[in-house]
Amino acid sequence: MSSPTILVIGASRGIGLELVRQYRDAGCRVIATVRDEASRERVRDLGAQVHMIDVARPASVSGLAWLLDGEKIDIALYVAGVIRRPNALTPPTQEDFDAVMHTNVLGAMQVIPQVAPMVETAGGVFAFFSSSMSQIASVDDSECWIYRASKAALNMAVAAAQFDYPGATLITIDPGWVQTDMGGEGAPVTIEESASGIRSVLAALTPEDKGQLLHYDGRRAQHW
Repeated sequence: MSSPTILVIGASRGIGLELVRQYRDAGCRVIATVRDEASRERVRDLGAQVHMIDVARPASVSGLAWLLDGEKIDIALYVAGVIRRPNALTPPTQEDFDAVMHTNVLGAMQVIPQVAPMVETAGGVFAFFSSSMSQIASVDDSECWIYRASKAALNMAVAAAQFDYPGATLITIDPGWVQTDMGGEGAPVTIEESASGIRSVLAALTPEDKGQLLHYDGRRAQHW
């Protein structure tokens, strides 16, 4: 039996890089996308096949299906994401808005029609990194409001897309507040813990999880 094929979109550093490491350690075949040459070398050294893709640039993303032509993907992860921190006391700049929405929402929506058929062929899982900050029912301030809006939009995009790919399981997943460049050194969850938890959640999905937001520790979002 062949090893599972894993696709990590956004593997340059942090959780994406750790997912490559853990899946490779588990004997999986890993394909990863990165944005620069230094990242390519890091990921290649882990034994993964690497492609250069910038999900914030539609022209770059458009070639992904061609690069993956003929693949059956057991697990795909859209890890790529950016954050901007202004709150609702100041209007968002177009630069900040475009940076967040292009990477967190548009990039994911462009990737779905290219990759989801390959996941569906394998009867696999396509997981997109969201955030507990996307949950409207539990919002308690306007911190990072562009980021919050982008992840709420991502949840909807993935839930809607699930209907077009019934043979695959599409979900969004909250990796937790993690000790990455985005989360900061004071975050309570290590990169290793987050990646390990995500892998466990993806391995235990049920049909009822399709289109849903899950958390890295196995909790299911009760109220969005």
